[in-house]
Amino acid sequence: MELEHILSAYHSRLLAIEHRAPLTAETYEAEISRLLEWAIQEEQNILTLDVQILQRYLEFRRDVQALDSRSVAKAISALRSFFRFLLDQGLRQDNPALLLESPRKPQRIPKVLSRETIETLLSSISLDTPQGIRDRALFELVYSCGLRISEAVHLDVQDVYFSESLIRVVGKGNKERLIPFGPEADSWLKRYMTEARPALARHIKSRALFLSRRGKRLSRKGIWKNYAQFASVLGISSKVHVLRHSFATELLAGGADLRSVQELLGHADLTTTQIYTHVDNTVLREQHRRFVPRLRGYTE
Repeated sequence: MELEHILSAYHSRLLAIEHRAPLTAETYEAEISRLLEWAIQEEQNILTLDVQILQRYLEFRRDVQALDSRSVAKAISALRSFFRFLLDQGLRQDNPALLLESPRKPQRIPKVLSRETIETLLSSISLDTPQGIRDRALFELVYSCGLRISEAVHLDVQDVYFSESLIRVVGKGNKERLIPFGPEADSWLKRYMTEARPALARHIKSRALFLSRRGKRLSRKGIWKNYAQFASVLGISSKVHVLRHSFATELLAGGADLRSVQELLGHADLTTTQIYTHVDNTVLREQHRRFVPRLRGYTE
């Protein structure tokens, strides 16, 4: 089987048999494409290379291409999946990637913004164009619902239920969930639907909720770029995913239980949600640092 056919069949397996999310399938396929290119340059046969050769490949990715430990761990997951595919196809008798040791992923505390900072950022968006109204509605919704950007991109008009103030979201693993949105998001969504979206659609029929200026579904890169521009103007160092982090942190700080936050965020594992409790603890430590010194020397 030629390499192109192997890669195509592997991609089909990821979607049809392993039920991977489309973005995960794209990421895995891209990783294996890099492996195949490297193997050709190194005159290695993908059907016979061993764990030592795979370690050399990962060293190349880490040292030459500057991958961090989290990215290396993702690469190893892709390699294990790919060689499992070759094993099932009878193209290999083993899975050498199983012998690779994944680096320990450092637990990163998500960055968050205060509610006041987010309100300042959203209020700074110019409403002089349909794109500006769209961006205000988009980021209000992301913040109100704690959406992943990929989830916001794939929203369709029919996924918004204004009468119930709910949106239907398809998250990782094609799992659906209903998320309530607040009055601010409701107001901006309605304005976008009546004023901006018809101007962006330009008589092009599209079921996508958020449209680009050409009337097509707004892309993830477009969202990232627009948010980065708004943040840079205000001198704010953050990425759009911070809106999701801030949403989760505010819920927990307000007394929401972990299970409810897990459901709203679409986390498969509760331990993923628990990281936001650490964010809240950093706030507590900061308050302790500021106020406890005032108690020193106090005696009853």
